[in-house]
Amino acid sequence: MSDAHLMPQSVPAGAAEDWTIAQRWDEYTRVEHATWNLLLERQRAALPDRVAPAFLDGLKALHLDAEGIPDFQRLSDRLQRRTGWSVVAVPGLVPTEVFFDHLANRRFVAGRFIRTPAQLDYLQEPDIFHDVFGHVPLLAHPVYADYMEAYGRGGLRAVQLGALQELARLYWYTVEFGLVRDGDQLRLFGAGIVSSASESHYALHDPTPLRIGFDLRRVMRTDYAIDTFQRNYFVIESFEDLLRQTVETDFEPIYREVAALPTLAIGAMQPQDRFFPANPGRTPA
Repeated sequence: MSDAHLMPQSVPAGAAEDWTIAQRWDEYTRVEHATWNLLLERQRAALPDRVAPAFLDGLKALHLDAEGIPDFQRLSDRLQRRTGWSVVAVPGLVPTEVFFDHLANRRFVAGRFIRTPAQLDYLQEPDIFHDVFGHVPLLAHPVYADYMEAYGRGGLRAVQLGALQELARLYWYTVEFGLVRDGDQLRLFGAGIVSSASESHYALHDPTPLRIGFDLRRVMRTDYAIDTFQRNYFVIESFEDLLRQTVETDFEPIYREVAALPTLAIGAMQPQDRFFPANPGRTPA
């Protein structure tokens, strides 16, 4: 979820009231499938020993390690059997409440379009590779799947409480750009990193960014950039701990507390921060 989800929009022509559309898998061209395959091959090389093991498990279980743009119906059939989730196509970014409602009902929205060969390394609006390769494998993990549903339900409440900005920051720093501890190493799990060949190296091995122990209030106060590599990454202890903090915490008083405090700038350090060193160096894939 980014600020773009907050723009009011009307239902596009050809979309259902919940903004879903047909994927039309048989209309993808050879060039589009080849683009998916190229992106897939780059990430296959970049992710071993960098990504959370649950992500690799999900890739294999859902057959997302196979070549060719996935058919959402077949993908959803596999995902439903594991965690009750499905993947639905949408024309692009969707309004906030639509997005939250899909998550709360275990539906993950994904754009059906894929970037062009000229856009391999940067795309402003998420495409099918980001949405499906980046997000969907972890939806096969029961605890992470529960976190995403809880986030959707929390999002519907945040709309009523006027706390969308604070909750968007939680999504950004977990679902999109989260890191998780794995013994004495850090692993990637955020979709924005695992779908990027260059940032998957930078996030773990570059000395530039801050890698900060996850703290809910700290995350909700911290600004983020949408057009460059992150200067802050937050490190969770486990998916179980992330889910526990989500479902056992009343966010309403936290929203009030955070709203009364100044936003923390990107790259700013706080006295209470716990920092993690970069993983030992590795040649970029």
